[in-house]
Amino acid sequence: MKKSIKIILAGILIVPILALSTVSQHAFAADNLDITSGAKAAKSGDSATCLFTSSSCDNGIFTTITDAALYVIGAVSVLMLIYGGIRYTISGGNEKDVTAAKNTILYAIIGIIVALLAFAIVNFVLGTLIKN
Repeated sequence: MKKSIKIILAGILIVPILALSTVSQHAFAADNLDITSGAKAAKSGDSATCLFTSSSCDNGIFTTITDAALYVIGAVSVLMLIYGGIRYTISGGNEKDVTAAKNTILYAIIGIIVALLAFAIVNFVLGTLIKN
């Protein structure tokens, strides 16, 4: 069980790392350029219209994907929190079961916090780099 929780937490932690690794130093090279102008320059004829949220579209592809991924991560964390609470309730005072249930609850709470922080970081980075 601990190994699967570690794998889940590693997957949760990779989301903000991937989001932050897409930020290029070239986006800050010129004052009048932003990440959207680079995406428009690289766009081919059959590419999606909007990669990021802008005034011309409601939701971009990148924003939709990150929102969906963070929603799934948050939902799994809440389900694990409920599962840990049920395990804690039915542990019957067995120390081993109580410890396992407490660890499940702790890791679920950490997962929720990481999902919220990742959401905030992604929105901050996109809001900072995209000029409307």
